[in-house]
Amino acid sequence: MWPFSSINRRLAPAKRFGLIFLAIVAVWIFPGCAGYRLGPTNGLAAREKSIQVNPFVNQTLEPRLTDAVTSQMRKEVQRDGTFQLASHQDGDIVLSGTLIRYQRTEVTLASNDILTVRDYRLALTAQVVARNRATGEVLLDQPVTGYTLIRVGSDLTSAERQAHPLLAADLAKNVTALLVDGKW
Repeated sequence: MWPFSSINRRLAPAKRFGLIFLAIVAVWIFPGCAGYRLGPTNGLAAREKSIQVNPFVNQTLEPRLTDAVTSQMRKEVQRDGTFQLASHQDGDIVLSGTLIRYQRTEVTLASNDILTVRDYRLALTAQVVARNRATGEVLLDQPVTGYTLIRVGSDLTSAERQAHPLLAADLAKNVTALLVDGKW
């Protein structure tokens, strides 16, 4: 008989447990990838349709938001790659929007002074409309909100101004996700 057979018999339950454990982990982890799709998720080929991003209209009291939002929308459309960015007023889809609400909410207060705010959450809401240029059909018409956090130092105005590109980028990401996952 093999001299290590008693060791093999003692390890056999441990090996079985290890294999069962690995099987359970594999069944638990791998189904998470089952819904993953590579490329556009709306059934179109990448860059099959083009999108024209018109400048957004600002109805809030916060100045200089439209440039940041329009710029970030164009960057996000290019980064995503589902649509081709039309730069000469000839896109298949025309995207426009109106900035309707800019909100600052206190998140945390200074530990030594309960009246001094340390962090704010900024929210920017836009009514976004996407239309098919050829048919005039409305593909998307809903409010979309972007968020960001800011840490207030000695100057709240400067902190907010520096956060505008981040706020616009989050709004653009949310709008692009709605456009890309649209079922038209």
